[in-house]
Amino acid sequence: MTIPGFALEHIPLPSGVTLRVATGGEGPAVVLLHGHPRTHATWHRVAPALADAGLRVVCPDLRGYGQSSAPEPSDDLHTHSDRTMAGDIALLMTHLGHDHFSVVGHDRGSYVAYRTALDFPERVDRMAVLDCVPILEALERADARFAEKWWHWFFFASPHAERVICADPLAWYQPDAQKMGQENYQDMVAAISDPQTVRSMIADYRASLHVDRDADARDRARGHQIQCPTLVAWSKHDDMEDLYGNPAEVWESWCAHRPESAVIDSGHHMAEDNPEQLTAVLTEFFLPS
Repeated sequence: MTIPGFALEHIPLPSGVTLRVATGGEGPAVVLLHGHPRTHATWHRVAPALADAGLRVVCPDLRGYGQSSAPEPSDDLHTHSDRTMAGDIALLMTHLGHDHFSVVGHDRGSYVAYRTALDFPERVDRMAVLDCVPILEALERADARFAEKWWHWFFFASPHAERVICADPLAWYQPDAQKMGQENYQDMVAAISDPQTVRSMIADYRASLHVDRDADARDRARGHQIQCPTLVAWSKHDDMEDLYGNPAEVWESWCAHRPESAVIDSGHHMAEDNPEQLTAVLTEFFLPS
């Protein structure tokens, strides 16, 4: 069991994919969405604490990640777009009996989180995005610093990415078992060792540079905003402040309500580096006193 005390199951959805999902706790529902190349197990210390605080916590492997379905990428890239993955999350929560829910996303999961909030405003009560600005904003601000720090976005879009990664996935990703926790480490290693999963994860990035960017542009052009209360949090020891100053200010025009903000004293993988502070921040946001 990758998250202590949580039930683990594989749930087939009407969208044609099956998601591996860990669930635990009782109370208002919140979905935790992991980033690249992690699985739901990245939340192994945060999710039980949120459940203990009084939340129903749902942790899926995103489409194409972990042990969820890794469909063949489509030529138009829509199979692995954020909109398609957001649709998976809406279907999953319907299956689990939740008409309303909140959502947390880290890294790639943040893009799915805000797309869920934009496309299903009547269902998403609150949203937290971690180490993320909207894809369109990131690409429009891309300069030499961005290219140096986030070069992997463009490498993953190349036709050579899968061959390079699959040649030695452990050397490429360099997971740290001691830092991650043994079960989380083993779960990620199993995922990155599967060439089809690697291909799906890379397809996620390829979609972001085209399909997802275009979706953001259309939303911005028509003034479509995130309607729910939003929390923007970022890692103190990552590069978000170097690139964007205060990332929450980047989000302001995307949100109907001014977003709250928090800085987590961690590196990029905040759920593993500082789960205590992250849990406290999320608990205060989702269960305000």
